[in-house]
Amino acid sequence: MMKLRAWQSECIAQALLSFERQSHFLCHATPAAGKTVMVASLAKALFEQDKIDFVVCFSPSRAISQGVATTFSQILGRTFNGQIGAAGGSYTYQSMATLPKDLWRVLNDHRVLVVLDEIHHCSGSYSDNLALGNSWGRTILDRIQGHASFTIALSGTPWRTDDTPIVLARYSQPDGELHCDYEYGLRRAVADGVCRAPKVVLTDNREIHLKSSEIGLKTYSSIRETIKHGHISYPDFLFRDEVIDHTLSEASDKLSEIRHRTPNAGGLVVAATVAHAEHIATRLTALGERAAVVSCRTPDAHEIIDRFRVSKDRWIISVGMISEGTDIPRLQVCCHLSRIRTELHFRQVLGRILRRQADEPPDVGGWLYVLAESSLTEFARRISDDLPEQNVVSFSPKSSKQNSDAASEYAALAKDGEASDWDGSIDVSGTWLSGPDQTEQKEKTELSMSNHYWSEILSLFEDRIV
Repeated sequence: MMKLRAWQSECIAQALLSFERQSHFLCHATPAAGKTVMVASLAKALFEQDKIDFVVCFSPSRAISQGVATTFSQILGRTFNGQIGAAGGSYTYQSMATLPKDLWRVLNDHRVLVVLDEIHHCSGSYSDNLALGNSWGRTILDRIQGHASFTIALSGTPWRTDDTPIVLARYSQPDGELHCDYEYGLRRAVADGVCRAPKVVLTDNREIHLKSSEIGLKTYSSIRETIKHGHISYPDFLFRDEVIDHTLSEASDKLSEIRHRTPNAGGLVVAATVAHAEHIATRLTALGERAAVVSCRTPDAHEIIDRFRVSKDRWIISVGMISEGTDIPRLQVCCHLSRIRTELHFRQVLGRILRRQADEPPDVGGWLYVLAESSLTEFARRISDDLPEQNVVSFSPKSSKQNSDAASEYAALAKDGEASDWDGSIDVSGTWLSGPDQTEQKEKTELSMSNHYWSEILSLFEDRIV
């Protein structure tokens, strides 16, 4: 029998007690804490108490759904494929619209526990007896609420970027605070040794000079300031070869360092587009690395993920496939090169590298490499605030406050089908020559950097800098 973590046992006991007086339970547990094992063990306890006949699980992707089915089958000791004789089935929220009527009839004719994984994807509420929300949320209100014997909702990030209410959730009045029946935060998870300590590396330029016939000469002290003035967008930095190479090089070095102690440790790159992912793969090849690439367009993406999960390969590049819920405990390094800049996505990506492996060294953290764009910097600061006893944030290149001789190594602009038309190169002095193809007589942009910077961004973290 699997030994449960302390928080999992606590949550199960709390859920069983709550189910004596209410039918719905909301668990907020930090990404990588082990929510699926907990809820499968809760289902087992309900079966043993003869309170349910079946379990139906919903989650936001096929990869997560398959992982849920595997975990439930292992813990319940029964098949979990939705067929006759099975303990239940695992489905995606997307499939709700096409599920057979017989499945929904089961909720009325039998005692069913419905598990709603990553519930923040589902918005919904009633107004004047009319179900409002997104399609997944409305289906939950119409077909599950009031029909299932019990429902349990799980989330590592229990809020929505559009501020609409999470379906079935309870909010306090008038401040609108979400009520969770059980919470297990990152600070406790790190202290318990359940999750790795996060290490966020912010990468930035210290001085950027832009020169063109249109704007003249402009000097900026950071990526954030440059973006704020509107001449260059975040994707312009994100898609640039020099930015990619610098980020990959640092992350690859860190992965090699970790693999001296944990030989099967792996790295994840979260890319912006399929073309971006394929280009990143070529840049990794130039560094002597190989990487698998998975996206919704990859025919055998789930098989590739499964093979990577149990292999000792170093890198996997994902477009929307591994940023949430997917369990690959050997991932310990991640490069966030996605255009998505929400705190929900940031924390979900971070969670992919915080799940501990059995018997791994206790002091090896999960390393996340991001550009020091304003939103991402703020999210890193909030993680740091959550863990005041940890040195969460570091900087690349080192700031003049820490190392006055440090020089930055990467350039700033991008060329991509969905980014700008700027192009450029870099010389050994650190001066960036950036401009379009000279044969087309487009404007020329020059970028360079020097060593004064960071006063504003360092003030966000005060003495918590490593």
